[in-house]
Amino acid sequence: MDAGMPVGQVPAAAAGDFFARARARLTLEVPAGLSDPSVIPRHGDHDLDPTVVAAIAAVRPIRPAAVLVGIVARAEPMVLLTQRTAHLKDHAGQISFPGGKIDATDQNPAAAALREAEEEIALARRFVEPIGYLDIHMTTRGYRIVPTLARVAPDFRLQLNRAEVDDAFEVPLAFLMAPENHQLASRDWNGLTRTFYAMPFRERYIWGATAGILRNLYERIYAP
Repeated sequence: MDAGMPVGQVPAAAAGDFFARARARLTLEVPAGLSDPSVIPRHGDHDLDPTVVAAIAAVRPIRPAAVLVGIVARAEPMVLLTQRTAHLKDHAGQISFPGGKIDATDQNPAAAALREAEEEIALARRFVEPIGYLDIHMTTRGYRIVPTLARVAPDFRLQLNRAEVDDAFEVPLAFLMAPENHQLASRDWNGLTRTFYAMPFRERYIWGATAGILRNLYERIYAP
């Protein structure tokens, strides 16, 4: 942390060093546990409820997936997010990162994340520079998600695939990295109470896996 900055505080003025911090702390080495059932990821929908980790880890089939955590390199760095269409089978209407399942033809999770971003919002690969992977995020639907952190050049143009995405928008990185904006909420799941992060921003309700991945981003980049 910068000298004199309280632990856990990420002021907007410090956001400019984000990419340097990310390159120093992350790599593109694929995390263990993507498809190996004997390896239980440390992060996921069980982060705040360790007692439910075994139940979530037992969900089958395991579904390897990847998302693009795109940080738009504007004067004030922004996080690129989407809102999924209401008719989708999984996560309908929710705020998410561009992404989806890892296909056999994808060279690695980063390639899957880039492909999905092109398919969903027409984000051309030439604007995206992958930096490294965050921790695998395990969900109650059996997904094991590899978040690919990337720098996105700001002069991109998007075209939404309306079959999958209703909207694409940006949220200030400083807002999402401020711990005071990391709320806690809970809901029942298979007879258990699952607690999760939520990060409401204006009319957008960012929660679940998306908020959990953002919390992991905070922990990997800014935590002491």
